[in-house]
Amino acid sequence: MSASQAERVNQVKPLLERFTASAADVVPLVALWAHGSLALGDFQPGRSDLDLVALVAADITDAQRDQLQHMHEALIRDEELADKLHCSYMVRDQLASPGRCHVTWAMGELYDRPVSPISRRELHQGGLCLYGTEPAAVVPAITDQELNDYVRANLRDYWYPKTAKPELWLREIWVDLGLLTLARASVTLQDGRLISKREALEVLARLDAPADVVHDIYQRRYAAEQPISERWRSRRALLARTFVRDGIARIVPA
Repeated sequence: MSASQAERVNQVKPLLERFTASAADVVPLVALWAHGSLALGDFQPGRSDLDLVALVAADITDAQRDQLQHMHEALIRDEELADKLHCSYMVRDQLASPGRCHVTWAMGELYDRPVSPISRRELHQGGLCLYGTEPAAVVPAITDQELNDYVRANLRDYWYPKTAKPELWLREIWVDLGLLTLARASVTLQDGRLISKREALEVLARLDAPADVVHDIYQRRYAAEQPISERWRSRRALLARTFVRDGIARIVPA
């Protein structure tokens, strides 16, 4: 772990320590890993999500699901930044099945979903080990073809249809994630690299993204967020979804 990574981990260390202990009381915890912003060196406390994967020794029972629900709700009540903590609970003997769904806490609810090839690649290449075994020692490698197929499908099947829904793009989260996802996908498909959101902002400039929208995203993530007018909100939504829609059409031709 680099010095800068260690500093960022220390900023959320109390939360991570409580989460590790609480999770170990509920499930047979083998390891706990971080990926996403914390692992890529772009973590912004209070703004970035805490993307975690817990490796567990056995299937999670219905009773344990209920306990996990209560545990996460208690963390959100008691700990600053806990509302940004997301965690997938992967069963050790199911690691070799990329499409397998795993119990996941995200956005304030517990449900089942796969750990994506992007997350698996992050774990394998640079995941932070917070407890137990290093991820690269046990997480099977994702091939470039598997990664590229997933990225293209995500753009085509998820993001492209969203560009046909103007009301979504009035919200900052769609503007931010839409443009940043497109930039990151373009780099992955070009040379196989996974880049941070900060790096993605630089890529957006090279892709001729609307400069005012890129600046808007930067302010919200790295500086002091400013109030905006409804006129700019509407204009920003149109610029963002048009750029994302046209970009996907170039990267993933119909």
